[in-house]
Amino acid sequence: MKIIVLVKEVPDTYGDRKLNLETGLADRDASETVIDEIGERALELALTYADANEGTEVAVLSLAPEGATATIRKGLAMGAGSATHISDEALRGADLGLTAETLAAAIRRMEFDLVITGNVSTDGSGGMIPAMLAELLEVPLATGLSSVEIGDGVVSGARPVESGVQQVSADLPAVVSITEALPGPRFPNFKGIMAAKKKPVEVLTLADLGVTADNPDAARSIMLTVAEKPPRAAGVKITDEGDAGEKLADFLIENRLA
Repeated sequence: MKIIVLVKEVPDTYGDRKLNLETGLADRDASETVIDEIGERALELALTYADANEGTEVAVLSLAPEGATATIRKGLAMGAGSATHISDEALRGADLGLTAETLAAAIRRMEFDLVITGNVSTDGSGGMIPAMLAELLEVPLATGLSSVEIGDGVVSGARPVESGVQQVSADLPAVVSITEALPGPRFPNFKGIMAAKKKPVEVLTLADLGVTADNPDAARSIMLTVAEKPPRAAGVKITDEGDAGEKLADFLIENRLA
């Protein structure tokens, strides 16, 4: 069994996150960068299965800037056996389509039985990546799982929905995305940290994967404008002079809140 876990370097969710007003991209110099927590939970799921099933190979895959190698190695320190780091300046500001195409090319190259991702990233909220990957890889997809069972040739789990809980399953190979309902990640111990320094990290470019960032046959999205969020304005204060109800109703109607 080979499990590939997608991890993403993001600005620390506990710090201030800002956009670069010139590029429209997250300003990585404004805060510390870490592995997205949902990616760590996905990795914990894979490692827990590997702990109980000898012969399971767990690899992490990340599309990130050149300087993200140290962050990616945390996944190795947690227990993953290898890592693949896709780094190319042409991917700077890549939209979801290009991101998915690039990740899918790397996954095909690595070979896999199961791909585990988070349901949504905390920076760009790219929740469509799991579905796009499954489409490009031509494999089944199970999304938004709050529990996961990996069996012989099949993966199953529970998906919360508005009316209750759905029980879903898919034959392997497959792509699944998980929610924050899954257990939190383990802390790397000293032995794991030292071992991570010797584990292989393959760095790939778009040329290695045969992907062209400016392919005219593939739809790409671009950001036209970006602006800083305006400061919060003071609210409207209604003084009751016997007609507060009417004033409140007029306010709701005027702002289409009624």
